[in-house]
Amino acid sequence: MEIERKYLLNYMPGDLEQYHYKKIEQGYLCHNPIIRIRKSNDDFYLTYKSKFGLEQHNNNRALVNDEVELPLTKEAYELLTTKTEGNMVYKTRYLIPIKDGLTAELDVFEGILSGLIFTEVEFPDEAAADEFIPPSWIGRELTSDKRFSNYYLSTLSGIQELEDILSQ
Repeated sequence: MEIERKYLLNYMPGDLEQYHYKKIEQGYLCHNPIIRIRKSNDDFYLTYKSKFGLEQHNNNRALVNDEVELPLTKEAYELLTTKTEGNMVYKTRYLIPIKDGLTAELDVFEGILSGLIFTEVEFPDEAAADEFIPPSWIGRELTSDKRFSNYYLSTLSGIQELEDILSQ
């Protein structure tokens, strides 16, 4: 089970190079349910996600997914990249420790989505997600905005399609 919230940034949390990071590329084979392939550094995965939807608690929202991740070989991953819908998504994910043992996963997008930056925080349970108070560098919440799902982002022709949303 995956329980997460997604946010824009108010500002960068210092020099990103001080944090561990992963180079990620991912594509989508199916939208409903979500079937995704991902390369994370030198590891390859096939991920199945079924949406439980947005759960409303204490005026906060957490996206809850049932998620199964399976390893792939490099050859299988490369074959499946030819079967993806939309564009591949490229990003560098910085792993930033925050309070209560949580980690903010700050994604800096590349390629046609260059200029987009947001962060996700995964939680051990819904209560922790409900009680979460973000650090000052974390800004507007995007969890319920499907236009910021990685699947939706893979359907865009470029960052300009998000500019109006980001300026609001």
